[in-house]
Amino acid sequence: MAAEVTAHDLIAKHRPTLDQALEAIRTRAYWSPHPEHPKAYGEHGSLSMPEGKAAFDALSGTRIDLGQPGTDDWVGGEISPYGVELGVTYPHPDLDVLLPAMRAGMRTWREAGAEARAAVCLEILARISARTHEFAHAVMHTSGQAFMMAFQAGGPHAQDRGLEAVAYAYVEQVRTPDAAEWTKPQGKRDPLVLGKQFTPVGRGIALLIGCNTFPTWNGYPGLFASLATGNPVLVKPHPRAVLPLALTVQVSREVLAEAGFDPNLVALAAEKPGEGIAKTIALRPEIKIIDYTGSTAFGDWLETHARQAQVYTEKAGVNTVVIDSTDRYKGMLANLAFSLSLYSGQMCTTPQNLLIPRDGISTDEGPKTYDEVVTDIAAAVGGLLGDDARANALLGALVNPDVKSRLEAASGLGEVALASREISNPEFPGAVVRTPMIVKQDGARKFWDGADSESAYLSECFGPVSFAVAVDSTTDALDLLRRTVRDKGAMTVGAYTTSDEVAEAVEEVCLEECAQLSINLTGGVYVNQTAAFSDFHGSGGNPAANAALCDGAFVSNRFRVVEVRKEA
Repeated sequence: MAAEVTAHDLIAKHRPTLDQALEAIRTRAYWSPHPEHPKAYGEHGSLSMPEGKAAFDALSGTRIDLGQPGTDDWVGGEISPYGVELGVTYPHPDLDVLLPAMRAGMRTWREAGAEARAAVCLEILARISARTHEFAHAVMHTSGQAFMMAFQAGGPHAQDRGLEAVAYAYVEQVRTPDAAEWTKPQGKRDPLVLGKQFTPVGRGIALLIGCNTFPTWNGYPGLFASLATGNPVLVKPHPRAVLPLALTVQVSREVLAEAGFDPNLVALAAEKPGEGIAKTIALRPEIKIIDYTGSTAFGDWLETHARQAQVYTEKAGVNTVVIDSTDRYKGMLANLAFSLSLYSGQMCTTPQNLLIPRDGISTDEGPKTYDEVVTDIAAAVGGLLGDDARANALLGALVNPDVKSRLEAASGLGEVALASREISNPEFPGAVVRTPMIVKQDGARKFWDGADSESAYLSECFGPVSFAVAVDSTTDALDLLRRTVRDKGAMTVGAYTTSDEVAEAVEEVCLEECAQLSINLTGGVYVNQTAAFSDFHGSGGNPAANAALCDGAFVSNRFRVVEVRKEA
């Protein structure tokens, strides 16, 4: 058993990292304490690549017993998108026992204060970081991400997002002083004097509903924002992606117990096949905060029905790129090809609609017609994924059968400019790997400027499908962009233009409709990637999400400040 550590020890250990994180969110400059390269691990207590793989392999066929109260059954059944049966089982909760046990530790956790809570959270993240290679395999075999993406997005980038949330939580909690003496002059009479205490108080139990595609990257912000602001957290993973979050809960409970806090401040709720336990938990009166990433339908249901809770959702959107003109044509093509291909388009930030004037665009290589632009984008994707080994490293595997079904159906939605092809994975023969498909669409106003329009590109088609939409003009492209962001939401918007006027017009649409914009990306930064401490993920201002990762609004309503006044 590990030696106990005090909150004071953890503050001394992690305060420098917290200070650096606070500076990073203030300046928005690049910073990360978590190495992105696999070879950076293996010393100072962290697992090397072979050790991480061995630790993951050793989990097969085991039971992750967290020692939490109220376990009434053991559930599992995860099958990797790569065709591997994980064979791990997890505790199924009796909520009537578990939820009261989770609340029992709130007072001690509240009394510890914002700095101690932040330090405990940073210790959890540090221990997860030391096991990044193990977590990478867990993310890979539950999400279908290729290993390097699972390592980076599921490891250091997810840990960065968790630390970012802790930093914002700390800032908001210390905005008000712990105590103050209030003196009001009374003229010739004695002044009125009060002593006032101000205490950040968590709302109650937070429910984290995990997603299948990015269980840690999308899960850590809510988990650590709630925990750092004084709330217990019940983690309900997606049934296909339990392992990464179960390991997270395991580490969290270990750290809490060693630091003298109730380990039940973090617990797991794995579900039986088809149980749909998220709905049951979400409506429990003990649940005061909900974090959810997933379908619009269930996100809307949570926002409508879980009225007792503060609900943070990231749902579906229609991400759009406006292609007006470019002075780096080859760079634009390469950038778009990578963005469309990464993780088989299974990112909430992947571009879906490419709006291209039907009369063509101007480029540094001369005028290009609509057909030429579409053909060249298709060729760029084909060239990028022409080598099967490289393709597997970029695409990963399709996360579930629904994505495969949508991809197969997409060929009937219009003229196919780039057909999807099947790629075999020699290491994992059971993996379903498909290259992206590009479908041409007519974006004339008559097909979308009406309430009854059913054009395919007006709804999200999650997966490796994008639409090359021929619009009558850049003005129409901006109008269509505005409509899709307003009606369907968008996590990302991209634009290519050499015109200052067009750039300003795109910016104005995104400012008015509250969408995050990237302009003229032609190098190694892509529209579907965001950096913690600097980039906001989502805006919270359009239907794709009601919150942003991460800002003050994401953390400030997870606690309230309670005041106690006493006469001095």
